[in-house]
Amino acid sequence: MEKELAETPKVRTKKPKWLRVKLPTGEEYKKVRDLVSEHKLHTICESGNCPNMGECWGAGTATFMILGNICTRSCGFCNVATGRPLEADPFEPGRVAQSVKLMGVKHCVITSVDRDDLPDGGSEIWAATVRAIRHQSPETTLETLIPDFAGNWDNLQRIIDIAPEIVSHNLETVRRLTKEVRIQAKYNRSLEVLRRLKKGGMKTKSGVMLGLGETEEEVIETMDDLRSVNVDILTLGQYLQPTPKHLPVEDFITPEKFAEYKQIGLEKGFKFVESGPLVRSSYHAEKHIF
Repeated sequence: MEKELAETPKVRTKKPKWLRVKLPTGEEYKKVRDLVSEHKLHTICESGNCPNMGECWGAGTATFMILGNICTRSCGFCNVATGRPLEADPFEPGRVAQSVKLMGVKHCVITSVDRDDLPDGGSEIWAATVRAIRHQSPETTLETLIPDFAGNWDNLQRIIDIAPEIVSHNLETVRRLTKEVRIQAKYNRSLEVLRRLKKGGMKTKSGVMLGLGETEEEVIETMDDLRSVNVDILTLGQYLQPTPKHLPVEDFITPEKFAEYKQIGLEKGFKFVESGPLVRSSYHAEKHIF
């Protein structure tokens, strides 16, 4: 009997109806999709199967991932491969900039894997990518969703020096769950990244996933921690388990609760709060320029 119980597979909780995604439509979306296909361009929108791809592409926003597709960290929520990355490609900034120009991107979000293997943490490629996009598409605004650069503040300074319109760094979860969710990251170090960005004159943004077992009190505490370093923009979205090997979903947060969190966040002083089951870091990113 014990053996039978041990071999019984875990039943994955069925997704609620509010997590159903409509197929992307619209002329602008179709135009961008055709360009991406024709020129074999790479966006995290497609590779990450983002539920908001149609809406973002229709609004002229796209997200690109630089520095390869192999991460030096192994976070419990993320489906990006972990291992030894390839060497950084000095020609990548030019290719990304060409993609942005071909797609006619009005607001470009750039993210990357963690590159703890590189002395500069990849920050030189980051800076070169921003410069290349500005050269080829001077009217395009930029948001950089950066890693913590392992607390190397000289590397972080390269981001401040190129001054993207918005700089984002995600806490991802509440303090108590950080060690489990972001194995090699540190909650206080991420807050320090955001503090230094703000001190450097950046408009700052951070994102948190819900449904990992956090309490309401912890969500509010996290908002307070972000406001203590003057973060401007907050995104709250539902965590979804990428594969059975990743952390399970503990709770599906209702749209009503997300709406409540949005109101709390605005009352705490965030200039923008995007809060909903399907919200991701770059959701409505083009609206956060102020």
